[in-house]
Amino acid sequence: MGFNESSYPSDLKITDMKICRISGVPMECSILKLETNQGICGYGEVRDFASPEYAFSLMRHLIGKNPCSVKRLVESIKQFGGHGRKGGGVSGIEVALLDLAGKAYGVPAYQLLGGKYRDKVRLYADTDVSGKNDSSSMAEALKRRMDAGFSMLKMDLGVDLLLDVPGALSAPSGWIEKMKESDKEDISFGFASDSEISIMDIPHPFTMLRITEKGLDFLEEYVRNIRQEIGYEVPLAIDHVGHIGYGNVIQLAKRLEKYSLAWIEDPVPWFYTKQLRRISRETSIPVCTGEDIYLRDGFQSLFDENAVSVIHPDVLTAGGMYETSSIIEEAGRHGVAACLHMAETPVGCMAAMHVAAAAGKNFVALEFHSFDIPWWERIVKGGRGKIISDGYIDVPDAPGIGIGELDDDVLDEHRKDKEGPLWVSANSYPSYWSHDRIWS
Repeated sequence: MGFNESSYPSDLKITDMKICRISGVPMECSILKLETNQGICGYGEVRDFASPEYAFSLMRHLIGKNPCSVKRLVESIKQFGGHGRKGGGVSGIEVALLDLAGKAYGVPAYQLLGGKYRDKVRLYADTDVSGKNDSSSMAEALKRRMDAGFSMLKMDLGVDLLLDVPGALSAPSGWIEKMKESDKEDISFGFASDSEISIMDIPHPFTMLRITEKGLDFLEEYVRNIRQEIGYEVPLAIDHVGHIGYGNVIQLAKRLEKYSLAWIEDPVPWFYTKQLRRISRETSIPVCTGEDIYLRDGFQSLFDENAVSVIHPDVLTAGGMYETSSIIEEAGRHGVAACLHMAETPVGCMAAMHVAAAAGKNFVALEFHSFDIPWWERIVKGGRGKIISDGYIDVPDAPGIGIGELDDDVLDEHRKDKEGPLWVSANSYPSYWSHDRIWS
C-alpha cells in the first residue's frame, strides 16, 4: 500500500474508501484512505471532531473513477461541503486524491500546487496545560517548546481561566455555574450539550457574558507573568478568548497591547465581518480568523473590508490543498499574512505542509498542536523523529503528501471505536441515488 512506481495513471480507479477513527491526537480524528485497482492508496483526513459521514456519503461520486482527475471529482462533490466541520469530507477527499495523483505520477504534492517555494516550513506550537492552568505552568509549557526549537507560540487566554475568580465574569443567572460543570475543552471549543441549548452554542454577541475589570486585571497579569518568563522576542498569539461581545474584546485587547502579541484569534465568529473590522481598528494587536471558513469565497468579505491582518485556514475545512493555496494567494494580494490551522494527525499535517511549501511570501507558519503526544509521529511507519526537527518540517521529495504507509498497530492502540474493524469500509455505508444538481 506504499508508493508504486509501476502505476498506470490513466487506468487508475478508486475501489474503496476506508476510515480509521482515533482519539487523543490530542483531538478526535478520522483518517481517510482511498484504495485503487493498482494497489496504491491515497491518504486524507476528515477535520478534527468531524463526523466521518461527511466523507462516506460522497463515496458514490468516487467509486470507479480515476483519482488523477482531481479537479473533475472535486467539482462533483464541492457542493456537499460547508463551513466548519461540514467541509471535512470534501477537503479530506481532495487531499487523498492529490496524494494518489502524486504517487501515480511520482511527484510530491507541492509540485502539483505550483512547485516548492521553501525548503523548510516553520511551525508554531499551540500550547495546552494539563491540571491547574496558572501563568507559571503555562510559561513552563511554552519554554519546553522553545527549548525544542519552536520559534512561534500560541496559548489559550479566555474566560475559562476566570471561572473560579470571584467577580471576574458577569453573565445571566446560572450560566457561570453551567460553565463550571463543563470541562475546559467544552468551553474552549464551544461544544454544546446534546440535551439543551447551552452558552457554548450561542454566538458571542448574544450571550451577555462579560469579563469585568477584575477579570481584565487577572488576564493582564497572567500575560505579563508569562512574558516575564519567556521574554518578548518570541511571537506569542492568543486564542479562545470566550463568547464575549466585540466591545469587551476591544477592552481586553487594549490591556494586552503592551505585551506584543502576534495575534488574537477568532475573537468573534468569522462571519461577523464588521465586528472584526471594528476590533482591528481599535487595537494594534493583529486580528486573525479563518479555520472554519469553507472555500475562498468565504474569505472575500474579510479581504474587501480589511477586517483582519492574518488569515488562518485549515486545509481540512477550506476545501483541500488547491483551494487553500488559492486562499493564501488571494490574501497576499490584499496584504494579509497567512498561517495554517492544523490540529490533526501527520496526514493532515503533511497535507498542510505541502500547501505551506508552495505558498508565497505572505505565508508565516503552520500550527502544531501535538507536542505532548509522544506517539504522534509513530502514526507514520518509520516516522518517529523524522517529521519535525527544531520547530520545522523539512520539505520532502517523496511522492504525494509524503506518507507511504501508516502504522496500524499504533492506530489500533488509540482507536476511537474499540469494536469492529480498524478501517471501516465505505462499502458498509448505505449508498442511495440522489438528484444533486443545485440549479433547475
